[in-house]
Amino acid sequence: MTCFDRRDLGLLLLRLGTGGVLAAHGAQKLLGWFGGGGIEGTGRFMESVGYRPGKASAMAAGLAEAGGGLLLAVGLATPAAGAAAAGAMAGAAAVHAPSGFFAQSGGYEYAASLGLTSAGLAIAGPGRISVDHALGHTVNRGWMVPAAFATVAAATCVVLGARVRQLRREKEGEQETLFEE
Repeated sequence: MTCFDRRDLGLLLLRLGTGGVLAAHGAQKLLGWFGGGGIEGTGRFMESVGYRPGKASAMAAGLAEAGGGLLLAVGLATPAAGAAAAGAMAGAAAVHAPSGFFAQSGGYEYAASLGLTSAGLAIAGPGRISVDHALGHTVNRGWMVPAAFATVAAATCVVLGARVRQLRREKEGEQETLFEE
């Protein structure tokens, strides 16, 4: 019989809490649950903040949040799940960064908290009360942590770079319109 310690229980609580919040957040985007916009509404929002194409961006963010959240909650493929969720939250933080840090002002505090906790879980591992542990850690190997973060970091840089270029083009277009009037 396996005895669980405080660390295992703490990791379980962090996984369930963070994973549950991320899964619900992603379900808002994907399915329109919990007052969310679904793919259509979230796609329009994504377009409005520079993520194009909007529907594809909504799908990618929703899958990273819902899928990463569910996997974190049960403790399966923890490096990939945590990295995917952290990448999605980096994209969310970029949207909220102009409003400062605190969420009450529309800032990135919430996204940063979810992203950092997801990253921390990916690095620390799921603990013994997890599917990863039950499967002998076949999808939770040490080498998977840097591989997952490198892959997600590269994808996140590409997406954020495209968004910055899109916003710059829009701003330049607005300035040209102002000078023409």
